[in-house]
Amino acid sequence: MISHLDGMVCGIAPEGAVIEVGGVGLLVQATPGTLATLRSGQRARVATSLVVREDALTLYGFASDDERDVFELVQTASGVGPRLALALLASFSPDGLRQAIAAEDVTALTRVPGIGRKGAQRIVLELAGRLGSPGAGLAGTAGPAAGQGARPAPWRDQVRAGLVNLGWQAREADQAIAAVEADLAEAAPGTGPADVDVALALRSALRKLSRA
Repeated sequence: MISHLDGMVCGIAPEGAVIEVGGVGLLVQATPGTLATLRSGQRARVATSLVVREDALTLYGFASDDERDVFELVQTASGVGPRLALALLASFSPDGLRQAIAAEDVTALTRVPGIGRKGAQRIVLELAGRLGSPGAGLAGTAGPAAGQGARPAPWRDQVRAGLVNLGWQAREADQAIAAVEADLAEAAPGTGPADVDVALALRSALRKLSRA
């Protein structure tokens, strides 16, 4: 099993990124939140999970070991494959998914593309108590490799890059970011750039764009 990749980000596409390790460019499929933490031309570390099928070997990349572990565990539920597991993590953080399942929030789960009410009920039933409690996950994160001295880009730039990579126009991305920033200012006055969770901000921006 390939547990993680540590190398240069050569390119970013809507559904994945190419990371060069030892002269070989490896394509990893990832959520928008993970892609938003990567920068072309910078070194990064991503936790990975290799899915083996008869006709393909697919590598999935994650912002943390915890996210990777949750991705693998949710696939033990009936009817949940890697694509659906990735869609769950595009809509929920690992702790957000833990909370939804613990609260038996079927409605929240059905907002994920590809999950109907019966599927959501099955996920709740089969994964109840198996994902652990919120905050219990591992702390390893993706981003610039340790010791490289690279500083993360401001959250607005990261969210904007993630939205543009997903196909949104720059103008639409800027409008969504402005709306998210207004929500943050209202909900948590005095929040600084370092306090903003990029993945959560990106999900909020995607929700606003989907409703536009």
